[in-house]
Amino acid sequence: MNYSKKTVYDADVKGKKVLLRCDFNVPQDKKTGEITSDKRIVAALPTIRYLLDQGAAVIACSHLGKPAATFESYVKKQVEKGKNEADITREDWEKSLRKLTLAPVAAHLSELLGQEVIFASDTIGEDAKAKAAALQPGQIMLLENLRFAKGETKNDPAFAKALADMAEIYVSDAFGTVHRAHASTAGVAAYLPAYSGMLVAKELEIMGKALDNPVRPFVAVLGGAKVSDKINVINNLLEKADTIIIGGGMAYTFKAAQGYKIGKSLLEADRIDYAKDMIAKAEEKGVKFLLPVDNICAAEFAAEAEPVLVEGDISDDLMGMDIGPKTRELFAEAVRGAGTIVWNGPMGVFEFPAFAEGTKAMARALAESGAVTIVGGGDSASAVEKLGFADKITHISTGGGASLEFLEGKELPGVACLLDK
Repeated sequence: MNYSKKTVYDADVKGKKVLLRCDFNVPQDKKTGEITSDKRIVAALPTIRYLLDQGAAVIACSHLGKPAATFESYVKKQVEKGKNEADITREDWEKSLRKLTLAPVAAHLSELLGQEVIFASDTIGEDAKAKAAALQPGQIMLLENLRFAKGETKNDPAFAKALADMAEIYVSDAFGTVHRAHASTAGVAAYLPAYSGMLVAKELEIMGKALDNPVRPFVAVLGGAKVSDKINVINNLLEKADTIIIGGGMAYTFKAAQGYKIGKSLLEADRIDYAKDMIAKAEEKGVKFLLPVDNICAAEFAAEAEPVLVEGDISDDLMGMDIGPKTRELFAEAVRGAGTIVWNGPMGVFEFPAFAEGTKAMARALAESGAVTIVGGGDSASAVEKLGFADKITHISTGGGASLEFLEGKELPGVACLLDK
């Protein structure tokens, strides 16, 4: 995939209306609706400020949560959760939508920018169209939650065109959504010249270089629960990396493939042959393939479970919960001399303090490595931030699913649609 895309700096935005796709999918307090972290809003500020300073009129848009776009789809969701269809009302559906309005985001963005963010009560309806038509250079508005419209996730051309008709230029700055072919992430580019915002440009530059032209040795650290989630990542990285480190729940399927007993640890029995193939392929290609040599185990999956150090086979009454001290040192040694390190997925059940040491050791090793360090979104990003190493990492990706698909070498629809440099 071509990662060299035109950015906002290549666009003449003065006096133009710019449709800006942001990622304002912020966490909120379930009871009060209050925004509990504004990181994603803050991340969009450099691109927004640049566009406004250049004399653009900015029409920002985003999704928030997973609302049911129609009453029928809401009923279906509720029935799947075990509710009686006869008890579900339109009022319930409308209430669920109100909880996912972007109005609080518009208010918070106004405070951060120090100027009014005009809020449209719909996406392509009369209110949005009228406010977009009246928008002046240097002003910004925010459309209501894109997913309130059923055409958004279906990449409906009519919905994409209606969004595009409000503007003259499209800018994508929501990296967390570029792996989805939605109307606002890919569809609008069929009708408008499409550029990347600063956030997306940074992701493409850093992650693209890491995969296509890394400073070597290139070490990939993969963790998380399931091998099946990382199959395509491992396949792709075996062609690019010098060393692959496997930790987390997925490591136990590889250990089983090597003939070890893994007790009650997480196992994907249908992936054992795949694990054997990957170990053999790594050897054939001269790629170091490192697996845990000791584990911190427990009799049950619980925060208060007693940690037990195990080397070799794990007994039937125990399950692996984290990598052990020898493995931590083995993995840390492997990243010490690295030129580029990409990390995706925790080394253990890091949300339980007793089983967070492996993930903590990996984060520390990356922070002290002196290498170009890239942490994929999702759990590994949360771990690095939670453990206090975020400021020592070169780049923490803003996209969980997007960064994973990036590492898989997949073409991302929201990137492919942007103008090539």
